Amino acid sequence: MTSDPAHAALGRLLALTGVEEAVGAAREACTALRWHEALRRRIPEAAAESRVRGAAASAMLEGAEPAGSQGSVPLVRELVRGAVDWQERADDPVWRVLAGAVRATSATEQIGGPQLRSPGQVLAGLHTAATGGLVAPGQVGRPRVEGEDALEWTELGPAPGVGEMHARLGLVHELVSGVTDGRLPTLLVAAVVHAEIVVARPFVLGNAIVARALERVVIRVGGLDPTGVAVPEVGHADRAGADYRGALTAYASGGSEGVRLWLLHCAEAVERAAAEGVRIADAVRAGRLG
Repeated sequence: MTSDPAHAALGRLLALTGVEEAVGAAREACTALRWHEALRRRIPEAAAESRVRGAAASAMLEGAEPAGSQGSVPLVRELVRGAVDWQERADDPVWRVLAGAVRATSATEQIGGPQLRSPGQVLAGLHTAATGGLVAPGQVGRPRVEGEDALEWTELGPAPGVGEMHARLGLVHELVSGVTDGRLPTLLVAAVVHAEIVVARPFVLGNAIVARALERVVIRVGGLDPTGVAVPEVGHADRAGADYRGALTAYASGGSEGVRLWLLHCAEAVERAAAEGVRIADAVRAGRLG
C-alpha cells in the first residue's frame, strides 16, 4: 500500500494549474471507450490490436522503423502472428529494437494487480523482454551498478548516479505497488512512474520501452482503461514524438512547471490513446481489423 506522503505528493501535483481538468478529460475519454458497443464481447480482440499498435508506436519513438516495410503496424501484426520470421534480420539493430518493443508490449498482457505488488520483478521482466540480444546477458533484467552508465536520453543530461537512481526507483516501486488500492489517481501514477524511469535510467539500455510498457499496465490495472484497448504509446507518438521528448525534458528539469507540462502532456496523450482505441473498436465492429 502506498504511504500517505506519496498520496499527498500526488495530490499536490493534481493541484497544479490545469492538471485536474486535464485528468478529468482523459478519464471521460476512457469511460466513453469502455462503453463502446464493440467491446461488449470482443475486448480480447481489440486489446490485442491495441498492443500491436502500441508496440509499433513505441518502436517509432525509439527511431526503429524498418525500411522497405508497408508501415510498422502491419509488420508488427505479422510478427505477432508468426507470419514473419524474426531471425531473418536478427543482425539488424533496427529490427532488434522493434522486436524488443513488441516483446515488452506483448508481455503487458500477463501483468495484473498481483504482479504489481512485486514491482521489481515486473520491471525485470519487461526489461528482459525489451533488451534480449541488445545488451550483455549479465545486464539483462537488473538495474545498473557502479561503473555502468546509460547512454540514451542524453538530452536529459548525464544519467544519475547509482544512489540517486535507486532512490528514484524506490519511488517507482512504491507507486506501482499501490496502483490497485484506489487511493491514488491512476493517470498521475502512470505519468510519474513513466517519467521517473526515463529520467533515472536504471538500465543500461531500453529504459523508455520499459517505461511505456509499465505505463500501459498501470493505466489498465489501475482502472483508467480496464479494457486495455486505449493505446498510450500512440498518444505519446503524436507529431513524431517531439512533444513527448520535450515534455520529458521539461520534467527532468526538476521544476514544478516542467512537471506540470509533463502531466498535461500525459493527460492529452491518454485522450489520444482513447481516440485510437475507439478507432480500433470501430474496426472490430466493422470487421475491418487488419
